Amino acid sequence: MKAQPSKTSIATGSTPVDWAISDGYVDYESALKVMSHRVVAIREGKAKELVWLLEHPPLYTAGTSAKDQDLLNPNALPVFRTARGGQFTYHGPGQRVAYVMLDLETRGRDIRDFITRLELWVIKALAEFNVTGEIRSDRVGIWVKRSSMGNEVEDKIAAIGLRVSRWVSSHGIAINVDPDLSQFQGIVPCGIRDHGVTSMADLGLPVSIYDVDVALRGSFQQIFGPTKPVDPPQFDTDPGGEAL
Repeated sequence: MKAQPSKTSIATGSTPVDWAISDGYVDYESALKVMSHRVVAIREGKAKELVWLLEHPPLYTAGTSAKDQDLLNPNALPVFRTARGGQFTYHGPGQRVAYVMLDLETRGRDIRDFITRLELWVIKALAEFNVTGEIRSDRVGIWVKRSSMGNEVEDKIAAIGLRVSRWVSSHGIAINVDPDLSQFQGIVPCGIRDHGVTSMADLGLPVSIYDVDVALRGSFQQIFGPTKPVDPPQFDTDPGGEAL
């Protein structure tokens, strides 16, 4: 089943969304700080909406629905508790994370429709590489069907974890391009035990992070409206410092 957005909700904006890409690995706590400050600034009309593409060093994050028993190897990697929805997931090199800070006050105030559009955004980007991504009503994320030992299986290729605070979104999506899939063995990804995790490399596709970035921007503009490239957010490592 593929995502289909509502035809009545206000989904696209006329003002370009800032589109930033960070090189290297971004510390997770620094990213949280950036998102927190940006969300407030967007809500107050002091900053534009932002999509921020990045990679994290290896780590696990736990959403608001995470269950302690789903952290199978608590000593394997740093673990961060976060206010996004969802359960445990892995972030690390080779995975493209896109943090999405959009003003839903001006985009229809429809969270269900917004999530559907996030799903469609990922599905359209994957289609650029002839990967058929699908959603399932009983489990979150974007899934692909493939053959394994003569059987058809469904594995997750992209995760979605969202926070909406007073109609401004944060957190977002993560697409497995070429991460170390063995790191997912330290958790029950998104609380789902009966299905595996895959990546574009695991599917035999020689796709780079840059290739995925191009596809993501193109599909985002089809669904959410125009974008404008900007420098990535600036942040410091001082807990009391400001993130811009």
